[in-house]
Amino acid sequence: MIMNGKKGLIVGVANAKSIAYGIAEQCHKAGANLAFTFLNDALKKRVEPIATEFGSKFIYELDVNNDEHLAGIADKIKADLGKIDFIVHAVAFAPKEALEGEFINTTKSAFEVAMNTSVYSLVSLTRSLLPVLNEGGSVLTLTYLGGARFVPHYNVMGVAKSALESTVRYLAHDLGEKNIRVNAISAGPIKTLASSAIGDFRMILRYNEANSPLKRNVTTEDVGKSAMYLLSDLASGVTGEVHYVDCGYNTMGMADVATNEKGETVLAMNLEK
Repeated sequence: MIMNGKKGLIVGVANAKSIAYGIAEQCHKAGANLAFTFLNDALKKRVEPIATEFGSKFIYELDVNNDEHLAGIADKIKADLGKIDFIVHAVAFAPKEALEGEFINTTKSAFEVAMNTSVYSLVSLTRSLLPVLNEGGSVLTLTYLGGARFVPHYNVMGVAKSALESTVRYLAHDLGEKNIRVNAISAGPIKTLASSAIGDFRMILRYNEANSPLKRNVTTEDVGKSAMYLLSDLASGVTGEVHYVDCGYNTMGMADVATNEKGETVLAMNLEK
């Protein structure tokens, strides 16, 4: 199998519907041994059965904003697994009020929370795990089209994702000499626990489905397969990239159109579907 003998840490899995779960599933199918993190005791109850499902007994408490957690995570992994070959960073957060109304009204505290949790955590997590990351290893994070273009209701998370994508490029440069690759997947909209905080998300799903070349929305399985590729040796020459997995939606310059019963040109979107 492609990832037979590889070991990796999945940071940010919330439940079986999360993108991180889809990535873990595909890596497990490809032969990888996995370890997981949980944010707090409430989420530990969700992560434990997922770890068991994928044959792992290694789960660690990790709040990416907690310096003590970051300082101790490498030693825990070293004791249990020795060294690892990949890291999946699936962490992002912004206060709910920052995803409502106009971006111009974003508070300084909400901005700092979004940037620290969603962006700086990739830097701090990668730095903390470098001592146990094998040469030839891979780091992968998750972004979204809202980082490159305006998306309604995404607000401060769009700015954070833009910063995250830039962070990927700078980390890829710094770690290149160690033969460690850093990439991001820009996934299309998926109904997850995190996306539930975004206003009019059902509309966003329908719009993407109607206007993507494949005429459907992406799934966690789709993202998981691409992630497995980027984390494996198949992508040994790929780093600093933002890889879109969105059924081609990012390639569209304008909304698709169709002709109605009257012969009129209309948007290819049916909100009553």
